[in-house]
Amino acid sequence: MLPLWWWLRTKRLSRLSGTRMSDVRPAAGAAERLWIARLPVTLRSLCLGAWIVAAAGPRIGSARSETHSEGISIVIAIDMSSSMLAEDFAPANRIDVAKQTAIEFVRARTSDRIGLVAFAAQALTQVPITTDYAVLEQALKGLHIGMLEDGTAIGTGIATAASRLRRAPGKSKVIVLLTDGVNNRGTVDPRTAAQAAAALGIKIYVIGVGKRGEAPVPTGQGLDGLRYEMMQVEIDEPLMTEIASMTGGRYFRAT
Repeated sequence: MLPLWWWLRTKRLSRLSGTRMSDVRPAAGAAERLWIARLPVTLRSLCLGAWIVAAAGPRIGSARSETHSEGISIVIAIDMSSSMLAEDFAPANRIDVAKQTAIEFVRARTSDRIGLVAFAAQALTQVPITTDYAVLEQALKGLHIGMLEDGTAIGTGIATAASRLRRAPGKSKVIVLLTDGVNNRGTVDPRTAAQAAAALGIKIYVIGVGKRGEAPVPTGQGLDGLRYEMMQVEIDEPLMTEIASMTGGRYFRAT
């Protein structure tokens, strides 16, 4: 993990005199994003899985001319900030949708190596890269808001996921980032983390979780149940698109 963090530290110092990538291409067409966003959670996760496997470039062929796919290494990084409790996927909230999407994604894999990182103000590896999908599913089900200090440190989440992938086997490596917000915590800039991931040959696929406009967010417990307030949905889509584009990945909006 130290080489990656040294790279990040060096890039942070050099940004003062260097340049930042600004030539951002759209990660996916509007029609493509809309089509995926309208799918049920299960189908959407399967479509995402197909995109990742195709884009990561599975190896084809063998000494006997038989066709086979080489498994790729993937880390799922899930935002665990308190805004993920917003219930704009009624009756489900954002974290439930993100967890279910990730679970269905894992269930659709057969030979890929997958790890799990949860992040809020900090990032924590929940499951190192493994092919034990049952362990992954249990870990995903066990994720809950409040397990980490509140905040959204997207750069830290990416850096932690990239560190896990740095020594992972295989040539194809992917981060699936699920988040609903704007980077507001952490010492690692998301663009710098994405640049580090790209240097390691890692692609980042970002899923922005949350509908446009306002969403009901629980603010406390009242005598008759939870109290809610309507809050503005804020996803830094230009940044999410740039992160994906910098690494050769794609950005999707789950609405």
